[in-house]
Amino acid sequence: MTNFLPSRRFQDVFERMDRMFGPFAWPRDMGMKMEWSPTADIIESDKEYLVKAELPEVAKEDITLEVRDGMLVLRGERKYEKEDKSEKVQRMERFFGEFERSFVLPEDVDASQITAESKDGVLRVHLPRTKASKSSAVQVRIQ
Repeated sequence: MTNFLPSRRFQDVFERMDRMFGPFAWPRDMGMKMEWSPTADIIESDKEYLVKAELPEVAKEDITLEVRDGMLVLRGERKYEKEDKSEKVQRMERFFGEFERSFVLPEDVDASQITAESKDGVLRVHLPRTKASKSSAVQVRIQ
């Protein structure tokens, strides 16, 4: 009689992926840093563009937001929480590690008036519209 071990099925999948793509195609270490990218929505109104980026469990102190060369650059890091050794993780779908997203700014954005706030795992970046376009590096403070 053969025992059914669900974890063995996952190991089989990883072994097949290793044969097809190489040994580092799929991470196995939960604490391993990986590159990931937060999802974002961009909403346009008559007064502003609003960028809403999903950043659950990312402290605002771990986020950098700047305007440079006509781009809005969002970067930061979601840190891996060490779990209790008495608990076993059954499934891990969230990504951890450093991230970076860049968005091209429309010409009618006043970069000097950009504001941002982080609340409930969502970063909201307000890009006010103006008729004059300005192009200089600006550090945006997150409230």
